[in-house]
Amino acid sequence: MEQTKAVGALAALAQDTRLSVFRLLMQTGPDGMIAGAVAEAMDVPPSTMSHHLAKLEQAGLVMSWRTSRLIHYAADYAGIHTLLNFLMADCCRGDPNACADLLSAITCSASPEGAGV
Repeated sequence: MEQTKAVGALAALAQDTRLSVFRLLMQTGPDGMIAGAVAEAMDVPPSTMSHHLAKLEQAGLVMSWRTSRLIHYAADYAGIHTLLNFLMADCCRGDPNACADLLSAITCSASPEGAGV
């Protein structure tokens, strides 16, 4: 991951509503939620939520797909994993044994199976 993309992803999370939406979608798992349900859960108008979801998707933290007229959103675990790997690349002066527990936790939480954040 390039540093500019990492900065964009972190900037997307540096906003209260977007961070809450990101955490909600992490809890929801790979099936995600319909955009309207996300807006309702966050008590945010649908047009405003659309803006926040687009920012998260542009940052590579959320993905979307359409089913008929409904747009579903879910955490993009591959994008999250890439961001976490970027952040941890220089950990412990390159000694993976020094950070083994932390890296293990990141690997588990960045996969769909460990998404119960």
